[in-house]
Amino acid sequence: MLNQRSDKVELLRIAEAVAAEKSIDTEIILSSMESAIQKAAKTKFGSENDIRAKIDRESGDISLHKVLTIVELPENLDTEISLEHAKKIKNKENSKIGDEIFEELPPVDFGRIAAQTARQVITQSVRSAERERQYNDFVGKKGEILSGIVKRLEYGNVIVDLNRAESIIKKEELIPREVLKTGDRIKAYCYDVVRESKGQQIFLSRAHPKFMEKLFFQEVPEIYDGIIEIKSSARDPGSRAKICVNSKDSSIDPVGACVGMRGSRVQSVVNELSGEKIDIVHWSEDVAPLVVSALAPAEIQKVIIDDQNRKIEVILTEENLSKAIGRRGQNVRLASKLIDFEIDILTEKEESEKRQLEFKEKTEIFVKNLELDETLGQLLVAEGFSSIDEIHKASIEEISKIEGIDENTAKELKERASEYLIEEKENIEKKLKDLGVDDNLIKHKGLTPGMLLTLGEKKIKTLKDFAELSSDELIGGYDEKKGVKYKIDGYLEEFALSKNEADDLIINARNIVFK
Repeated sequence: MLNQRSDKVELLRIAEAVAAEKSIDTEIILSSMESAIQKAAKTKFGSENDIRAKIDRESGDISLHKVLTIVELPENLDTEISLEHAKKIKNKENSKIGDEIFEELPPVDFGRIAAQTARQVITQSVRSAERERQYNDFVGKKGEILSGIVKRLEYGNVIVDLNRAESIIKKEELIPREVLKTGDRIKAYCYDVVRESKGQQIFLSRAHPKFMEKLFFQEVPEIYDGIIEIKSSARDPGSRAKICVNSKDSSIDPVGACVGMRGSRVQSVVNELSGEKIDIVHWSEDVAPLVVSALAPAEIQKVIIDDQNRKIEVILTEENLSKAIGRRGQNVRLASKLIDFEIDILTEKEESEKRQLEFKEKTEIFVKNLELDETLGQLLVAEGFSSIDEIHKASIEEISKIEGIDENTAKELKERASEYLIEEKENIEKKLKDLGVDDNLIKHKGLTPGMLLTLGEKKIKTLKDFAELSSDELIGGYDEKKGVKYKIDGYLEEFALSKNEADDLIINARNIVFK
């Protein structure tokens, strides 16, 4: 019998014990017991009945009731009752449509099958509550370092016991060449927690750049207190890393604070990262000194910054070239990630040759298309004119200020530039027509005739073709395969579009095509 005194006391004790063991609310256990009793009772009184079980939270008394809903015309007599019959029941004289009648049922003796069913319901409810508790516990730990013991190795992945749950470090999230054994205590960065039907999935990483940042957060009190700020980081796991730091207090050296007395702080991080070498860079709002620090130990002669396209040209001596690039391009690659600029490294000789070539090419364009002598073409380039369009847009006063060019010459230059641009436009329009470029693409705001011609030659002839492109396909980029970074050419790379400009062009096209 369920309601024997010993049973009642034992019931509450069991609920409290299970709740304490599983670290879940006692109410969840009691609710699952009520559900189990209801299910068992239905096997005795009929599954078609609406049966409610209630466990008294103070005494442990169990009550069973059959619930009937008052309706005008009952269709199911197992769950419904007419208003007329309801009013005949004691204390129900004032009942109305929609009210519920609770008809008390006798206590139930659990048979073998009913007891087994009840046990399954309770077990399932407890497991579900435990999974929910674990998910809630760990979802808040996303972005933190977790510590656990290696439980087992599976196909290169590492299963970590976190005491109350298991987590996984995928093969690609491990530090290369790191040897882990069952029973080892390790730390790792929690980068994701996913809710799944069988429970939560906790994903850890020892290769994530944030893992190194969080280790410094633990080791450097000034970072923990917010005095020193980590601006960015980049890692080649197991080999080398760079971290950029800044101090909000001018009296505190951020690099020195991160290094610690005799290197004790940074060494603790290095040891946790299996000997990974770490360069600590002092952040600066000025990109030039920042890139110089990021490329240390190489000595930089000159830095040319293109903010619009987020590109930097670094000029140095031949002796410093290998230092700047690093082993397999590691140093420049990490520096590029650290400051979020594409870095192009040139020797002084290469830079000189590049400038000479650019000067020659621009001069030849002016000489050929504007029918100028070479001296005048060189003079225009030397004064900063890089295209015929710039000459066309410049005022006569601006051009005539150049030594050796009078007002009449300036006027003639502008006229020739204007004539050339008109003729070029006509030629491009004819070529676009011959290529079969659609008018909707031609009219798309932001695309110049030169861009349209290039796109047409690449078989991109409609606005839909353009809308299906990615920004990387337009401006180019870099990809990495087996640790080697290689260049991807963009269709419109020569036009020096920024990523934001490329994105805007594509998004506007998609809004028109796919609206």
